[in-house]
Amino acid sequence: MADLPLFTDGPPAEFPEGARVAVLTAEPVGRVLDYLAPEGGCDAGAYVAVPLGPRLVLGVVWGPGEGGFDAAKLRRVNRVLDAPPMPGPLRDFLVRAADYTLTAPSAMLRLATRAPGLGEPPGVRLLYRANGHVPARMTEPRERVLEAMAEYDGAALTLSEISAASGASSAVVKGLVKAGAIDEIEAPRDQPFPPLDPGRPGKALAPDQADGAARLAAAVATGRYGTTLLKGVTGSGKTEVYLEAVAECLRQGRQALVLLPEIALTAEFLTRVEARFGARPAEWHSGVTQTERRRVWRMVAEGQAQMVIGARSALFLPFRDLGLIVVDEEHDGSYKQEDGVLYNARDMAVLRAALADAQVVLASATPSLETWVNADTGKYARIDLQSRFGASVLPEMATIDMREERLEASTWISPALARAVTARIAAREQSLLFLNRRGFAPLTVCRACGHQIGCDQCDARMVEHRFQKRLVCHQCGETKPIPQACPSCGVEGKLAPVGPGVERLAEEVAAKFPDARVAVLSSDLFGSARALKQAITDIAAGGADIIIGTQLVAKGHNFPLLTLVGVIDADLGLQGSDLRAAEKTFQLMRQVAGRAGRAEKPGVALLQTFQPEHPVIRAILSGDEEGFWRAEAEGRRAAGMPPFGRMAGIILSSPDLGAAHDLGTELARRADPLRRIGAEVWGPAPAPIARVRGRHRIRLLVKADKGAPLQAAIAEWIAQVKVPNNARLAVDIDPQSFL
Repeated sequence: MADLPLFTDGPPAEFPEGARVAVLTAEPVGRVLDYLAPEGGCDAGAYVAVPLGPRLVLGVVWGPGEGGFDAAKLRRVNRVLDAPPMPGPLRDFLVRAADYTLTAPSAMLRLATRAPGLGEPPGVRLLYRANGHVPARMTEPRERVLEAMAEYDGAALTLSEISAASGASSAVVKGLVKAGAIDEIEAPRDQPFPPLDPGRPGKALAPDQADGAARLAAAVATGRYGTTLLKGVTGSGKTEVYLEAVAECLRQGRQALVLLPEIALTAEFLTRVEARFGARPAEWHSGVTQTERRRVWRMVAEGQAQMVIGARSALFLPFRDLGLIVVDEEHDGSYKQEDGVLYNARDMAVLRAALADAQVVLASATPSLETWVNADTGKYARIDLQSRFGASVLPEMATIDMREERLEASTWISPALARAVTARIAAREQSLLFLNRRGFAPLTVCRACGHQIGCDQCDARMVEHRFQKRLVCHQCGETKPIPQACPSCGVEGKLAPVGPGVERLAEEVAAKFPDARVAVLSSDLFGSARALKQAITDIAAGGADIIIGTQLVAKGHNFPLLTLVGVIDADLGLQGSDLRAAEKTFQLMRQVAGRAGRAEKPGVALLQTFQPEHPVIRAILSGDEEGFWRAEAEGRRAAGMPPFGRMAGIILSSPDLGAAHDLGTELARRADPLRRIGAEVWGPAPAPIARVRGRHRIRLLVKADKGAPLQAAIAEWIAQVKVPNNARLAVDIDPQSFL
């Protein structure tokens, strides 16, 4: 390498100027393309701008060119972007993830390059630092500014930071600049994140928590790959335990990633991280500004962000040296990406860690069956936390048999649950009423002709959202005003809501408890992640007597005053033929019940059900989680279903129903590659929701043995057919939903 041309102030180039290099672009061209290295050469992994047709597009140098094409006709890389090269483990991860999910590598690369202004020279921002000079004219606001800045020991601050600390306007600061008391300096916009201190003391841990923390830290210290299930009852301190693994990762000089299933969880979590390590980590999710996303991406790549808290897409950040991935609430369905690139972040976290010699912690009170089986068979290590953290104890759980309750028409809160809520209000404690249905009512029916109002673009019924005065399709997002007359028969005054949503429940609560302060937590009621976070903070501080919520409230929130959880319809998830219906219901009920009694006062969870004898309801009440998982595993094993078998979904869509069905029929007829590996093919059949956004949907389902080479067979299978221009074919390996 010594005779290769050098970068300016940089290391030797791996590919000298004019060398043939293979570039993977983020464009859907299906393969790497050969180019000639630019002036000064380039490294493997370099982010580059390359000509593709008349445009310049983003690409990554993947390795040496393949040859076989006249070098004189190759185009030259336009320029190397001002960004650290993509690390080898990340390139390996994108290739392996593409192979596993049967996704085009270019689509995977797009996930890894979602940073605005990637490759542009870093911008600058103005910072302000006190220089010790006392201005000739001193006012009370000026004095507050200088005193506030003195508390930061000469650190350079932004205008907004100074104003927040002093309560003075930015004009006061600018006046002090003119007076010579404050220096105005330019600094790079993409500042490194403040260092985290793993040496700061954490919370005092109980013996089982301390033992679990020590085991996780020891695993991280090996510098090798491993996966551990951290299973603990709700409120058992799983976060404090895995933060000790983060501390060990930081001591090793490596980077840590913590995935959370819900943006609203980040506010409380960031506070806990700051208390443990003395500074806030980086954030990566849809609520982060574009400017901050650019900063996070670049600082992660440069090793200047030690810890990232993020949504599933944070898995694709260019970590320089990733040592630990925590998947919190690993069972949560939001880790499965259902649009575009179809992947499960939990499984991809394990793959990424294996390629980076990193540890994975899968944390949950109610793990997915796949994770439970992997731990039960010894593939994953397992740590159990049996008791709640501090003084809190697990809630008492009981059912309310709705067959014995007398409810008025169009009401859903039983007298028994209403009495329990009244008692909590009198004691100045909080109650949570849980119903996993957004909106006011899931169905609007005409009482004159029986017409059910559906979406014009989908085969789905529209949900009434009375707070917004709209009907909303929860499949495609289509909205329309609530009509006065039936769109089918034209009769006015006969449209009636059927069934409850959280908004309708809020209406009933207001009537039953007129003096109570009520908060409704549903993702569609908040315009921004910031507003949702603020609402949760207010509730935790005692800002509501009764909380009404969807599954959003089941995801790790801590409401110290909450002592009663009432599940309005515990039978809701048990309906239908979903493979994971029992598992999902068990997880959701246990998680939402765990919101009660997380401080000193004991909690109660009451489940309204018409089926108190149902095996899932009985398992929830008994607390025999291991018995439930074992029975569920045996049922799946007997049927050859995941995790003891493999499945893949094929989703065909087209504006033309006939074209979609013909494509499905041709695929079914050409299924020999699958039959050779012993796989079964079911379908084609219309999807349960057969039309979404105006496109008709046909599904096929493939079932194979655990060890079958499923991806290779599917790739051979679908390569036999030509997909029409207006049709789409998507492959869903390990489907979680069958809609």
